[in-house]
Amino acid sequence: MQHRTSPESPLTSRRVAPNPQRVLVVDDDPGIRFTLEAVLSDAGFSVETADGGLPGLQEFELRGADIVLTDLAMPDLDGMQVLARLRALDPSVPVIMVTAHGSERVAVAAMKGGAFDYLPKPFDPDEVVHVVRRGLELRALRLENARLRAETTLGRPVVCESPALRKVLDVVARVAPKDVTVLVSGESGAGKDVVAAAIHAHSRRATKAFIRCNAAAIASELAEAELFGHTKGAFTGASQARRGFFQQADGGTLFIDEIGELPLAIQATILRALQSGEVQPVGGVVERVDVRLVAATNRDLLADVRAGRFREDLYYRLAVVPIRVPPLRERLEDIEPLVLAFTRSLGERYGMGAVDVEPALLAAMKAHAWPGNVREVENTVARLLALAPDDRITLALWRSLEEPTSMQAARNPAELPMSGPLRMRVEAYERSILAAEFEAAAKNQSETARRLGISRPALIEKLHKYGLLSAK
Repeated sequence: MQHRTSPESPLTSRRVAPNPQRVLVVDDDPGIRFTLEAVLSDAGFSVETADGGLPGLQEFELRGADIVLTDLAMPDLDGMQVLARLRALDPSVPVIMVTAHGSERVAVAAMKGGAFDYLPKPFDPDEVVHVVRRGLELRALRLENARLRAETTLGRPVVCESPALRKVLDVVARVAPKDVTVLVSGESGAGKDVVAAAIHAHSRRATKAFIRCNAAAIASELAEAELFGHTKGAFTGASQARRGFFQQADGGTLFIDEIGELPLAIQATILRALQSGEVQPVGGVVERVDVRLVAATNRDLLADVRAGRFREDLYYRLAVVPIRVPPLRERLEDIEPLVLAFTRSLGERYGMGAVDVEPALLAAMKAHAWPGNVREVENTVARLLALAPDDRITLALWRSLEEPTSMQAARNPAELPMSGPLRMRVEAYERSILAAEFEAAAKNQSETARRLGISRPALIEKLHKYGLLSAK
């Protein structure tokens, strides 16, 4: 831990405080930096300082901040320029102007330009703390509004208690206001869709459409028409014109999940659309679209690039900002709040009102592996609520839920048939493995295929063969 710095301190200093809220002080006067750091550190904030506009912006881009205090008159970049750059980097961060006596008129102009408030020199320490706390309240309100927009977009609660996921959302907060493509990676069910929705909700496109597209659910021969639309009569069965996902997302955000499942030919078309801002419906003419693309995958796309299964140029076009969502086993702190959030939201949906969760059940769930990640937690809570005899879910109820016979057989080979033709016994064993992996992957076909090392079409064929996937 660094101790409070003196006016002769280095360019940028940091004092770690128990409160995680971060304050960045930008001022070319070392005495002002020292005073503000002392006042705010004693109030319980984590304080960083920078000795000018450019170092301050570099510090913000590197580590971020919850609120910024910046001097108005600095030699490299003045406060108005710093304000404009900060507003472009993250509009949710309040900026407080520190002004010399007699500069109030300029400070008021800065507030019209987006500053939260101003502090005239010499300032009162109590007033400094008061203004900073009010700014942080505004920041919290803005982030809560963004979270609620993400919940509305996604249709389920957004939970973030673990340091691992907070780091992810810190990156989201920084990148969301910038109109760049983002590649979200992580295991199936880990919450990649939550990250995509949060990026949209925290962006300047938040009031526009957020369109979701699951590439794994699109048949290869229909991928072009689904993504870019088609005209009436463009192909057999095209009885009317249809706008594609790109056109539907015009002005907003397009989220393509499992993008690694798209065929190479469609990958080339997506690359052209991103580069030119133009799409061409099947049977139609070129149209211009304004779309921000967020892609997600549970595959190792770089390995797919090396194997020739994914275009290298598209990969780097997508991964301007790569974000990895950690699996639930790396963020155990999220399990209990997830269970409680799903219990509350699903209980309301099922008309159950307030539902009590037995502490022993929570303890057991926190110790569970959850290979299907957040999606498995949600499915488990839904199952418990559906079968609960009253407004209470318990460990005994969870343990009483019978596993599918195939899952039991996969864990206990002794329960597989030990007599009969070899083919029958082999198929019984294959079915048990398929069923176990399909259930563990929360019935996500692409993830199950990846775990088993087979293609998705081969998996679907086997799932139909063994009655594990109902025919459509």
